[in-house]
Amino acid sequence: MSRRERARADAAIQRGDAGVDGLPTEEERRDEAELEKDKAREQLLRGRTYLGREFLTWLLWRSESTDAVTELDGAGIVAVFTGRLTLRGVAGDVTELVARGALAPYSAQVRRALDAGLLVHQARLRLQHAERVYEATLDAEFLDVRAAKLPELLTEEEDDRLLERLELTERLSEIVDALVGAFLEVRTSRAWRKRVATLKAWMREDGKSSLA
Repeated sequence: MSRRERARADAAIQRGDAGVDGLPTEEERRDEAELEKDKAREQLLRGRTYLGREFLTWLLWRSESTDAVTELDGAGIVAVFTGRLTLRGVAGDVTELVARGALAPYSAQVRRALDAGLLVHQARLRLQHAERVYEATLDAEFLDVRAAKLPELLTEEEDDRLLERLELTERLSEIVDALVGAFLEVRTSRAWRKRVATLKAWMREDGKSSLA
C-alpha cells in the first residue's frame, strides 16, 4: 500500500467510514445489502421465477377440484399436490414457509399464507395422464422436474425397459409442458384479472372457487 493509499485508509477510519480491518462500517454494509436485496427483488419480479410461482399457485387452485386441468393427445391430465410444499415471497415478515403432510397443500394455513403474499415455489405432485400415474417435484425457478417417479414398466427385456423409461420420461416432460401451456393461455388472456379475483376469494375462503 502506497503512502497516499494508507493516508486515505486512515482518514476513512477516523471518519468512521471504515473499521480497523479497512472494510466498510456496519451501517455502510447494511446499505449495500439493502441495495443487493432490492436488485434481487427486481430481477425476481421481472424474471421467470415469479411466473413459475404464479403457475404453481394457479395449478394448486385448479387441482383442488380433481378435474382434468388440460388435455394431451386426447387424454386429460389430472394434477394432485402431495406432501411437502414450499411457499416463498419477496416481502413481509415471513418470506418462506414449508408445509408438510399429505393434506398440507390444501390446508387453510397454506391458503392464508398465499393470501398474505407468498406463492408456491416448490411442490410434489402426482400427475395422471390416461391410465398412467407419474410423480414429480416441480421447482418454480426453472420449472424443471426433480425426483420423478415413473409408472411401472411393462416390458421385461433390459434394452426394452431402458427405451420405455426414456419414453416415459419424455412423456412426463410433455405433461408438464401441457400444464404450463394451459396456464400461459389463461395468464395472457383478458380473463386473467377475473381469475385472480377468484383465486383471492379461494385463498380467503370467502367465495366459490369457480373456474369460470
